[in-house]
Amino acid sequence: MFNISSIYRIKDGYEFNFNYYLNKHMPRSIELLSRAKGFKGVSVERGIDIDEPKIESSYVAMCHYYFESLEDFMAAFGPHAEELQGDIANYTNIEPTIQISEVKISK
Repeated sequence: MFNISSIYRIKDGYEFNFNYYLNKHMPRSIELLSRAKGFKGVSVERGIDIDEPKIESSYVAMCHYYFESLEDFMAAFGPHAEELQGDIANYTNIEPTIQISEVKISK
């Protein structure tokens, strides 16, 4: 299984509209990608800070798509890449880091 992650690192002057991201962008993304061959699941995480002990998150948000193979993801994402990437400016000024990982353990 493969995990394709979009990671939004905190930077000075960042903006991130979670309402738009969670209620517009992600539902559309899930609608388009979840019906594809090899789709296994998706998760979205929001970074939080802790006051005691003081721990500050490095990331605003992370989105993880899971597919049976990298080829399945590429086939699912390719036709919708322009739409989904074009929507990023509607919720953030952070350029996401893309991480592609092969999942070795998942329970």
